[in-house]
Amino acid sequence: MEVGVETQSQVGTHQVPSTKRCPSKFLLQDGTESRCSVAEGYVTTYSATTEANMANGPASSDDDEDFWHSQTIMRPDDEKASSGLYPRLFNMSAGFIYQAVLRAERPDPVEYVTVQLGDLAWTDEETRLLVAAANWNMQWEAAQYRRRIFDEEELPPPIRELADRGDINITLVPRTRSRYYEYAPLFHLIPRAVLERNGLPLLHAGQWPFLSDVRQSDLYLPADFDRRLARAWASVVWGHIFRYKSPMRGFSASDPIRLLAHNLDYWIPAVTDVIQEELREWPEVDKGITTGPVKLENGTVFEGAVRANPRKGGDVWTGEEEASWIVDRTIEAADRHGHLRDILDAVRSHRVEEDFSDYWTAAREDFERKLYHKRLKVKVRFVEMTDSIPVQGPETEVVDRLVFGDFLALLNEKDREVVVLLSSGVTKLTEVAQIMGYSNHSPVSKRLERIRRQAAEFFGTV
Repeated sequence: MEVGVETQSQVGTHQVPSTKRCPSKFLLQDGTESRCSVAEGYVTTYSATTEANMANGPASSDDDEDFWHSQTIMRPDDEKASSGLYPRLFNMSAGFIYQAVLRAERPDPVEYVTVQLGDLAWTDEETRLLVAAANWNMQWEAAQYRRRIFDEEELPPPIRELADRGDINITLVPRTRSRYYEYAPLFHLIPRAVLERNGLPLLHAGQWPFLSDVRQSDLYLPADFDRRLARAWASVVWGHIFRYKSPMRGFSASDPIRLLAHNLDYWIPAVTDVIQEELREWPEVDKGITTGPVKLENGTVFEGAVRANPRKGGDVWTGEEEASWIVDRTIEAADRHGHLRDILDAVRSHRVEEDFSDYWTAAREDFERKLYHKRLKVKVRFVEMTDSIPVQGPETEVVDRLVFGDFLALLNEKDREVVVLLSSGVTKLTEVAQIMGYSNHSPVSKRLERIRRQAAEFFGTV
């Protein structure tokens, strides 16, 4: 969703009363006073020290294009580009800044919201927005309750607008041309070979959730990054779903499953769910906090969340083997929340010819066997007779006309000629008689009656 512009997912428009959500001040672990905290010395957001450092802008090497390129794009010969270390995605612990976190007991699914974070001109407004977004995201464990951590006066207008919509689990990402930050978790699951095959650069390790955009990745990504990423991700997830038994090239561009594999918006909730599942299993940083209820200023207990130590950070996955395992878990999550298996089964049960390409696959063979009711491999032979009337070989089956070669083999030559003439479009008995050299249709009628009796006996036992 883009704040103040348009929505990609329905965040909702219900309004909540404007309330003070930070009743007291607290001290950061470095002794710097914070702008805001939650009940009973709970957590802090950003400090005056942090804001001042960011306002100074990046280091002097910011003007060095080669330096920033190297900070964004990894060299092919970099040891971190090896299959044991690439791809990689990490999480930074909230414990670097916070003494405690608010932890939702039943977190709602995450929705990504894009925010315009500026062009790193480092104005006071941009700095405040960037710091607020980082603090908001770092409290990911609070889920739909994180708005209650921050005082409304300290939130910049775009984030305040979201907070005022109610308890919604929102993660903020920068609004960019490439949409890299929206799809970063998927990008950083793709092996190096697949990225290179699709003309995508080797970006340094990804981070979840988003905390800063000092590299400005858009400067180094292709204009059609989203399409390239869709192709790369589809090739990865397709291989995991079908285990390479039915290659993607065997299906047309309009095949529903192929379209689903390319749909990044379908897969991002699943991979986000897996990332959070993984992080929730990580140990806590010992800040001396005993996990327990959150008491409000009026003495009541806040329902739905507890106060706890921050969790440790680290690599969520490192290298192709771990990334492959996360892809499998992403498929399982898509099945739980996105009904993936139901979709696959529905598509397979209602295949149409247009779903397949010219490339032969087992799936196409199975489709055609069902379509034409083939249960055995059958050889079809065509022989040419006078008047170009087709006749089937004795072992053949022509389903659309219900003519069986084995039945024709039981008939004598004249009876077989009657069947062939009738099946070739000569429907009047007088015309059949004339072609066969009879003076009238009586012999043909007698032969036809005999053929009917033989057919009833033959097909009754087949």
